[in-house]
Amino acid sequence: MAFGFGMAFVIAVLCVFFRPDNAIRVATGDAAHTICSETFVSGFDPKEVFAQAIAPYPGLDLLAHGMHVDVDRAKRTVEVDWRGMLESRAIYRDKIGCLLVVGSGPIDHGVAAGSTAAALLPDIAGPQLVAPSDPRLRAALDRMFAEPARPPHRWVKAVVVVKDGRVIAERYAPGVGVAAPLLGYSASKSFMNALVGILVREGKLNVHAPAPVAAWRGDKRAAITLDNLLRMTSGLAIAQTGSGFDPASRMLYTARDMAGFAEGRPLQEKPGTAMRYSDASTLIVSRIVRDAAGGTGAAVQTFARRELFGPLGMKSVVMEMDATGTPVGSTHILASARDWARLGLLYLNDGVVAGRRILPEGWVRYSATSTLGTSYGAGFWTNDGKDDDAHGRIAAGMPCDAFFASGNLGQRVYVMPSRKLVIVRLGVTPPPDYDIAGDLRFIRDVLAALGPAPAPVCRR
Repeated sequence: MAFGFGMAFVIAVLCVFFRPDNAIRVATGDAAHTICSETFVSGFDPKEVFAQAIAPYPGLDLLAHGMHVDVDRAKRTVEVDWRGMLESRAIYRDKIGCLLVVGSGPIDHGVAAGSTAAALLPDIAGPQLVAPSDPRLRAALDRMFAEPARPPHRWVKAVVVVKDGRVIAERYAPGVGVAAPLLGYSASKSFMNALVGILVREGKLNVHAPAPVAAWRGDKRAAITLDNLLRMTSGLAIAQTGSGFDPASRMLYTARDMAGFAEGRPLQEKPGTAMRYSDASTLIVSRIVRDAAGGTGAAVQTFARRELFGPLGMKSVVMEMDATGTPVGSTHILASARDWARLGLLYLNDGVVAGRRILPEGWVRYSATSTLGTSYGAGFWTNDGKDDDAHGRIAAGMPCDAFFASGNLGQRVYVMPSRKLVIVRLGVTPPPDYDIAGDLRFIRDVLAALGPAPAPVCRR
């Protein structure tokens, strides 16, 4: 009896400390937001979204059998609970996508005002699918979309290859159209990098100055720079493990004011001394961008369309926000595969479009420069680093000057300046590696089809 009481006490203490209800709330929140975005923005079947993006994912797979999903197309809502408890609710809003509803406070429903700016980037393709004329590219696409006989699946949704500013090959999974906006997950961070770059060019932000965060005035966090946030070296206690217990997960799925949650975290080490990847860093950046653009959801949406989406000719981008009007710039920007390619072209062309400088001079080099020797730059992953991942990609055939946006479940936008090439690969490929080996094989196939080129000169 005493042993039983003791065990019950220990279990009760562990439940209070670890709060499994919070982890389950994270799971239902993740499911609700993802299903909402991919149902009402991307146009996918919610059952397919659950089966591919939710049920197989480590951690979520342990809870998926107890989840109940209710999609109300009339009200444009998604509600997810676990065994009748811990319900999360997401709502769809025209032009700005889905919002995970947390708490009962006011919601910034800001929508961009006025029309989108005129496109500067020439069309990269006509309205129809661009089937490759080269049989080697067709064979490469066949291999890219081939499904294994049993899990883990690849579930590639879209591939676009752009050479010298024009699409030379593309393919989409059944049910995915050329204009379908696809969720970028952490590739969204590269969009935020571009918005920061524009504000730096305009003189509204300085990456090497202390980050303009009011909550940090007067304490040690005031030493954190915008560069630290972009490079994930803030020193804040914002660990990201994907367990549901970690601060980054709780921020995304249980906090009404995501940036406010992240800004409130304490320092755990001196800024600039260690790279620790976390969505929370990018949410703080997103709040800084919102404030520099005017301080409201409508202002930041208008700014992004006028200064970035419009000039690049992007027509499909949906930048989702939290209740405070802060973009969920870490994970929840959606765009068609071609629009993701347009973002890649901006960086391929050193931030210049049709003779107009969108990003400040040197910004692309800054963004693709390794952070503390790792494979991460400032919003992009890079082969500039000296770690094993960078060396492995180069050894596998990726040019040493390449860098790329990368997101959960295999969202990637590869930029290869020496080959004047951008490759977009989007899908819902389960971890652990999201089929990076398949991507590298595809890159080798494409480079072989394009023929030899001078080797790039890279800093190693």
